[in-house]
Amino acid sequence: MKEIKAFIKPNRVKQVITALNENGYDNVTISMAEGTGSYKRPDAFPSLEFKVTDSKVVKLELVCKKKDMEQIVQIISEHGRSPEKGDGIIYVSNVEKIYRVKTGMENGDV
Repeated sequence: MKEIKAFIKPNRVKQVITALNENGYDNVTISMAEGTGSYKRPDAFPSLEFKVTDSKVVKLELVCKKKDMEQIVQIISEHGRSPEKGDGIIYVSNVEKIYRVKTGMENGDV
């Protein structure tokens, strides 16, 4: 199993989620985040809540089977990119085990 975390621009979320859904990947956690990076957009500004961040990003998180990882990364990359710099980043990590909250039982299926 693999965990994929992608940090993308807010204006690309709909395209990425639509493409993931169209390819059968419909279990995605989406959250707003703020971050810093080497590229500073012209409209970047210091956060009012966090004094060290300068841009809004959306974090997508999902767990998938190892065989699906490359396709998911490709979908996020293809639909998350824009003509501008600073489109984001994708991390892939190993998942050792999955447990159901309701039962506490180990579940290897996603």
